[in-house]
Amino acid sequence: MTQSILLIGKNGQVGKELEKILSPQVNLVGIARPEIDLTNADSIINAITSSSGVASPTLSYANAQHKPQIIINAAAYTAVDKAESEVEVATAINETAPAIMAETAKKIGAFLIHISTDYVFDGQNSQPYSETHPTNPASVYGKTKLAGEKAIQGIFDNYLILRTAWVYGCCGKGNFVKTMLRLGGEREEIRVVADQIGSPTWAKDIAHTISSIIQINESTNNMQNISGIYHYTNSGIASWYDFAVAIFAEAENLGFPLKVQRVIPITTDEYPTPANRPAYSVLAGVKISSILGTYAPHWRLSLREMLKELIVSG
Repeated sequence: MTQSILLIGKNGQVGKELEKILSPQVNLVGIARPEIDLTNADSIINAITSSSGVASPTLSYANAQHKPQIIINAAAYTAVDKAESEVEVATAINETAPAIMAETAKKIGAFLIHISTDYVFDGQNSQPYSETHPTNPASVYGKTKLAGEKAIQGIFDNYLILRTAWVYGCCGKGNFVKTMLRLGGEREEIRVVADQIGSPTWAKDIAHTISSIIQINESTNNMQNISGIYHYTNSGIASWYDFAVAIFAEAENLGFPLKVQRVIPITTDEYPTPANRPAYSVLAGVKISSILGTYAPHWRLSLREMLKELIVSG
């Protein structure tokens, strides 16, 4: 039987890719941010109940014919620096909204897939973070995302929290790759932080991973078999400086118009921001690899494929 899936945040970087991948495979209902107020409980409940065929916040689902079996939350407040001064909004979207989704999912018997972040860690580690490593977020964004994780865990067990990091993609705006391409076309010299280490991750790879998880467990019709927290990023590590250098090298090979001649490595102290960022936020992906039976592509390979797609899409 074809699964029914509700995707919240269909126009984001990961959401767009999920919609493209899942639409041919399942009964997918996608909700964009303009169609849902993530700071309003009734709006969230109504969005879920309407997709279930019950346009009512009463949560009476006995007659719902098409209620979602899986809810994917690909929406979040991701303005890391802005969150420092917009704590209430960040909390509402990153903590309260996922809790409401979890409560509603529990009442209709749905499984919740929730996307989280490497920012739940403080970045003081020197080895990749496992799912069981103690969390200690250093920013409002990280704190609210961790609070969202804990809220879900406190409500029910029918969830999968997928932490990822350094996300970029063809869709959406303002991601690091698109920013570097824009600046690289405008400036001859660009200064980039070289003492923050992570794993650049293509949104399309995240979407394929979520799709694979759903497919693997479709035969058992019991997603609860894989409930828990998982880490997923592309393999390999880089600093933002390394990432920028690779972006320009790959883009030049593909014929992107670039003006940049020099990329200068700088320290975090030389580029102060309102929010603290982890100095090291590499996530260990062993757990999810054991579930999928495969390893994540290297970030450099995924970057190259993303840039090729960007050329095609214009």
